[in-house]
Amino acid sequence: MARAAASDPAVVLIDGGAGSGKTTLAAALIATWPTPEPQLVGMDEFYPGWDGLAAGSELVPAVITGDGFTTWDWHRGEPGAFRKLKPGAPLILEGCGAITAASRKLATLTIWLEAPAATRRERALARDGELFAPHWDQWAAQEAAHWRLNRPWELADLVLRVE
Repeated sequence: MARAAASDPAVVLIDGGAGSGKTTLAAALIATWPTPEPQLVGMDEFYPGWDGLAAGSELVPAVITGDGFTTWDWHRGEPGAFRKLKPGAPLILEGCGAITAASRKLATLTIWLEAPAATRRERALARDGELFAPHWDQWAAQEAAHWRLNRPWELADLVLRVE
């Protein structure tokens, strides 16, 4: 972690299935990060809908290298506002699909979170319940496709097993 914080600019990617603890880990990293505090981007901000994991994953390199990104308005089901990022500031980007060969080249540190499917489902539904439940199977299928295609755990600098 010290290596990541010392990089200029630091880019940390956190990947794993829904409910694996990506957001929790990102918050913990921010809480202990030396100044300047990193920007946090959750891929939930720009996945283009419930069928958008692959498209969101393809956007990650542009989010890392750009000055911001167009958010996704989940209530309207359409693109939302532009979120500006601070160029040169540390960045922690978390979400399923964060780690691919293309994004790995731009990262200082990549972290893969591994958790049992039943545990992940329980956590995700406890967190997002009624909103996520009807989409769980659809999202899980997209996660599986990402894992088959990109094998993010093999690209990760650090693999954490979460129970």
